[in-house]
Amino acid sequence: MKNVELSIPDMQSAHCQARVNGAIKDIDGIKIEKLEAGKLAVSVESDEVKEELVEAIEKAGYKVGGDSNEASSCSTGCCN
Repeated sequence: MKNVELSIPDMQSAHCQARVNGAIKDIDGIKIEKLEAGKLAVSVESDEVKEELVEAIEKAGYKVGGDSNEASSCSTGCCN
């Protein structure tokens, strides 16, 4: 397993965190280590699983990466 930390700047509220958790919790090959405002730490089995993880987060409406100090551009509308 490989440890990965992703920046998800628009995931600030508990609602957003729950939405991301729901989008990724059933992906085989990941273990969620820590989910908090703006950050997700996981263990992944492979780069393919990491790509699937990023795609699921983006499909849920969140941008992965970027500076966590950026102004929110949350497409879900829950964090503005």
